[in-house]
Amino acid sequence: MNLLLDSHAFLWFLDNAPQLSTTARKLMEDPANRKFVSVATCWEISIKVGLKKLDLGEPATTFLPRELASNRFDLLAIGLIHATWVETLPHYHRDPFDRLLIAQAIIEGMPIVGVDAQFDAYGVTRLW
Repeated sequence: MNLLLDSHAFLWFLDNAPQLSTTARKLMEDPANRKFVSVATCWEISIKVGLKKLDLGEPATTFLPRELASNRFDLLAIGLIHATWVETLPHYHRDPFDRLLIAQAIIEGMPIVGVDAQFDAYGVTRLW
């Protein structure tokens, strides 16, 4: 199964954080599942690191490529279809990064691994 990881699920997995649900961890550890991290997530993480709202212990420019590769997570590019699909979404969720993930999940037919129940209003499959 293809999975689109929300930013907190991605970071909690890397940190082995207890906030990550058992279901999410099993899905992310299952080698039969292909895990995708959106460029939007990488952008969001980089912004937060730059603003000092997130400490990775190193710059995002070294952290993200290494962790994506070592965990065999694929990068999901942002296509024009993803960016423009956002305009069709109702405004249940205001976060622009999450709205882009929702558009990507809809277009790519992937469930989102994440805790944010606001995603459910868009009819995407959310696994947690």
